[in-house]
Amino acid sequence: MDRQSFIKKSGAGISYALCSGFIFCKSQDDEVGTLNYNDPKVIRDADGEVLNVIGDIQTHKLLGSETNDQIFEWVDNVEPGVGIPPHVHTKEDEIFRVVEGEVEIAIDGESTVLKAGDIAFAPKGVPHTWKVVGSQKAKMITSALPAGIEIMFQELSELPAGPPDFEKVAEICAKQGITFV
Repeated sequence: MDRQSFIKKSGAGISYALCSGFIFCKSQDDEVGTLNYNDPKVIRDADGEVLNVIGDIQTHKLLGSETNDQIFEWVDNVEPGVGIPPHVHTKEDEIFRVVEGEVEIAIDGESTVLKAGDIAFAPKGVPHTWKVVGSQKAKMITSALPAGIEIMFQELSELPAGPPDFEKVAEICAKQGITFV
């Protein structure tokens, strides 16, 4: 068989195999289904649901329900002095991107100040904490991979106003696999 015939026949076979795999792939819910693509989405700065999560003002931008639970992304708009105590995730990694202000972040005991344009990665299983430092409010885009933590944030935002009941907060966070250290 010459090279050109081989390429044509190989290409046709590969195309058939790929197409039938895409059309008739199995999912967990259906015996036979089709590929599940994420819908494209444009999110404007003013878009999203705003929640007060124990002083962390979050705007939820991209939910797990919109990404096949691959990613959840939100914007933190936080006053100076506000932060999150040291904790460990068992289910998700987090990425922090500072857009405005300064955020002191400690990951696995190593502390640094992030400024606009800086990014930090906190993998699951590694203790981390953050706090807004300086005199101006901070804006930070945070991502959790995979998604799911947004359910915990929703529940935390429904707690009564005032100083949080740490025991209740720890109970809600534990359901998401988060413990405080």
